[in-house]
Amino acid sequence: MYPLPLPAMKKIAPSASPLPAPVRVPRTPVITEACARLAVAQSEACAPSSIAQSAFRRALLVLEGLRAQLAAAQEARAAARQRYWQQVGPAAAAVVAARRALYVPLEGALLTPYFSRLEETQIVQFIVGNAGALIERFGEDEAAIMARYVPARRAAPPAEAAPGGPGAPADAAAAARERAAQAREQARAERLAQATTLAARADQQRLQTSAKTVYRQLARTHHPDLERDPAQQRIKTELMQEITAAYETGDLYALLQLMADSAHTDAADADVLIAYTQALHRQQIDLRNQLNALQNGPDGLGTSTGKKRELELRQIKRDLRAEADYVQQVARQLHETAGLREILRELAAEGLDTV
Repeated sequence: MYPLPLPAMKKIAPSASPLPAPVRVPRTPVITEACARLAVAQSEACAPSSIAQSAFRRALLVLEGLRAQLAAAQEARAAARQRYWQQVGPAAAAVVAARRALYVPLEGALLTPYFSRLEETQIVQFIVGNAGALIERFGEDEAAIMARYVPARRAAPPAEAAPGGPGAPADAAAAARERAAQAREQARAERLAQATTLAARADQQRLQTSAKTVYRQLARTHHPDLERDPAQQRIKTELMQEITAAYETGDLYALLQLMADSAHTDAADADVLIAYTQALHRQQIDLRNQLNALQNGPDGLGTSTGKKRELELRQIKRDLRAEADYVQQVARQLHETAGLREILRELAAEGLDTV
């Protein structure tokens, strides 16, 4: 038990409720996959095209919809983050200040001769655990504290078993089996990580190759140096700047959209269109993953709305105020040698490093 009663606190955790309705983003209409299919069907009814061209344009429309949804989700998340810190910020700042106030008595205790080596180790663990809470929960920069005390937490070498002691062969065999299992698990994880890295690298290489090919096609058509009409040259200069910016940022979607707008796809070979469509499908997967990460983020920002979110924020503020009061009381107790010893004993009994 802690030396002082701590009201039931819950860690700031993500809620499971859905993200607020996407906010309309100017100049970028939200297009669902159903809308994309309808738009393609209407365009095909007006102007028949090849299967490859239809698939390419459908992929473009779906990707456009996903980009709009992602932009809306990012905007909603930013607004939710701002609202969150407007309401919770003062209470969180009070907890941060209270926890940082623990450093003074704890570091001061390390300078006195009143504590045993074991107690000094516990005090260091207390300091590091407190810094870890500030980093993980509040995003504070405690690098100086961690650099000063983390080396002291290195695990001591395991004690050697007495030779010939009871159970020594069995213990050695069990330890060997455990080490072998750990080695196999580590090798399996390394192989999986390597395969994932290689797949991502190959996918990135394909995207870069596709972007370079599209860029060259567009440059051959729209380069201003090839235009003699001054008015058209100005137009193509602006368009070429847009093409170059898309290529430099690796935005294959923008390049393919420009290519579709300039009617390049009407004359493109079916195999080329299929390759571009596959690249767009890979980008769709990436955007869906990003959208899912926003909707189910670990911080829970923007995942609930209305009255439910207000209730959650009120509970978080109550928990933070209770935590600040408790930590302040602990800080007062730490200034006394007997009080610090009592806290260390109770933390050890609970198997904890810090409050």
